[in-house]
Amino acid sequence: MSSEDGPVDGGAEGAPPEQLALIRESVRKAQVPRAKPRTWRGAALAKELPVARVLVDKGVLHLDRYFDYAVPQELDADAQPGVRVRVRFGAGRHRVREGRREGGGLIDGFLVERLAESDYSGPLAALAQVVSPEPVVSEELLGLARAVADRYAGSLADVLQLAVPPRSARAEQRSSPEPLPPPGVPEAGSWERYERGAGFLRSLATGGAPRAVWNALPGPEWSDELARAVAATLASGRGALVVLPDGRAVARVDAALTELLGEGRHAVLTADAGPEKRYREWLAVRRGSVRAVVGTRAAMFAPVQDLGLVAIWDDGDDSHSEQHAPQPHAREVLLLRAALDKCAFLLGSWSCTVEAAQLVESGWARPLVAVREQVRAVAPLVRTVGDGDLARDEAARAARLPTLAWQAVREGLRHGPVLVQVPRRGYVPRMACANCRAPARCRHCSGPLEGQESGAALRCGWCGRDEAAWHCPECGAHRLRAQVVGARRTAEELGRAFPAVAVRTSGREQVLDTVPGAPALVVSTPGAEPVAEGGYAAALLLDGWAMLGRPDLRAGEDALRRWIAAAALVRPQSAGGTVVVVAEPTLRPVQALVRWDPVGHAVRELAERAELGFPPVSRMAAVSGPGEAVTEFLRTVELPRDAEVLGPVPLPVTTAGRPRRPGAPPPGERWERALVRVPPGSGAALASALKSAQAARMARGPGEPAVRVRVDPPDIG
Repeated sequence: MSSEDGPVDGGAEGAPPEQLALIRESVRKAQVPRAKPRTWRGAALAKELPVARVLVDKGVLHLDRYFDYAVPQELDADAQPGVRVRVRFGAGRHRVREGRREGGGLIDGFLVERLAESDYSGPLAALAQVVSPEPVVSEELLGLARAVADRYAGSLADVLQLAVPPRSARAEQRSSPEPLPPPGVPEAGSWERYERGAGFLRSLATGGAPRAVWNALPGPEWSDELARAVAATLASGRGALVVLPDGRAVARVDAALTELLGEGRHAVLTADAGPEKRYREWLAVRRGSVRAVVGTRAAMFAPVQDLGLVAIWDDGDDSHSEQHAPQPHAREVLLLRAALDKCAFLLGSWSCTVEAAQLVESGWARPLVAVREQVRAVAPLVRTVGDGDLARDEAARAARLPTLAWQAVREGLRHGPVLVQVPRRGYVPRMACANCRAPARCRHCSGPLEGQESGAALRCGWCGRDEAAWHCPECGAHRLRAQVVGARRTAEELGRAFPAVAVRTSGREQVLDTVPGAPALVVSTPGAEPVAEGGYAAALLLDGWAMLGRPDLRAGEDALRRWIAAAALVRPQSAGGTVVVVAEPTLRPVQALVRWDPVGHAVRELAERAELGFPPVSRMAAVSGPGEAVTEFLRTVELPRDAEVLGPVPLPVTTAGRPRRPGAPPPGERWERALVRVPPGSGAALASALKSAQAARMARGPGEPAVRVRVDPPDIG
């Protein structure tokens, strides 16, 4: 056995020269301070730009600022602006060792910039870790996120949580494809149907930045028209972004783009894709491999390089309003992007919101519409059934559908599928007295009584108790009628009336994308209408008063939008397409549907809002919470001089076990809400004042009662 294999006594005295050299080298290296993971105690700092400015991912308003950290030399190469980092946060001045602040919990953050020195005079903690060297936050995205946070009185960290998807290491390891050369300029196609449609595409293709509000003609061509707008922008060497309300609309535009341009020229960003695939697509956009993005609400922050066009379809859809803080609306985010990037803007819909009408009225955008002759050529015939017609109709008294509706269904089924839009899902969500029409209420909690699918006793929609012997407290009658009939009950009635015809339902439980062109009855809730091959032969829009009677400022606008979205799937009048709407024909939204004039309706609504001082003419914020907390908040906030406070007023108490609307109080708690209104030009001052007051409350600690602030609430009653 050699001396190298045997044990060495007396430390290193008997060691061979080679081993002694290794020991000396180890001792020499040990004399240099070695960095410990996530503490870097005694480690040397980066020689250039040793300070990292970090946005910590706390999301609370009183910490909505940057914090400086020291950059260890070992992290110098990876710690570049835009990367994800981990830092220790919360250590006090007494936790200082060897000139470094230590302690605190590890939290995530984004490295914003590198500096030569810090304006903070105290000791700095070191960066704990660079999570990934992949830069995910660009200067443009940071500027957009700050603008959104300021507009909605939120924090920058909350906006970046919406803008940057969660990391997937496997997606980062995969390289993105090489970018394809710009495609050729597409033909105008069906854009020729609009007065300025071809000119709009030419402006996009030549590098222009037109801004338009597009009132699309009924029919399925809208997805191809959006695809051609994207292709024209790509032809100019720029990028494009399209935001749509749901996955079904994304699938249609995705298919239209693939057919027009082929594979590999656009990315699809939706939550349904899964975290890894979505992050991989997002990285391809961030790296510049793909210049066009189609997606749902979260895609409004997509980091498209050299952005040339932002477009949104159906901006009145509720799904465009983000439910996570600070709850921005996709339309407003895209308007900010159009202003910051000086790019083109396109807002399209079959209908027209008041906000869209304001963009045209102010001159910021131009209308993109077809002439009336073209509208009449592609729109279906719209007929109405009002209360007077129902009172004279024997069939309507015996059943819920009037004679005109039965005739339209029978005639339509001879030529293709028939769409039936019902404003509520389920069976019979609401019942009323058949004699005086007083709502049927529970004797225990005064909740609404609902009919059951089995035909058994009524059941309370709040407490769940059965009611077997109900009688009307107003008139003493015992007979009930359906106040609003759900989709399943409607499908059951129509199935009995037309036993030889297939009945399909589309709603929350199962949303159909398409249906065949064969004769069938398709019962759908608003927004879940499937597309029929060749278009529907007829459509019934039932219980119009249920949508028009909602106690909300947008009830008429929203009802018209949902009606037009369903009627746009029906064949033109020249091909026999007929729409029957059960609503009072003298009401403004019903008249706008008959004339197919959503723009005129929006313009008149805008004029009334201007007289009353309601959004979008004014800027408004909602402050809600326990009564005393709301009063205290309004007392301490320094509102602009021209601000007007409406309320506070009590909010409806949320019942446990029932779905809670966004912004509603927790179950069982009694909250109040105040609306703060300012004229145009004071919106930024209002958001700043509310943010400062909310930050001051949060800084006092977690014991403060909850107060929620939402700028531009979609539902103001």
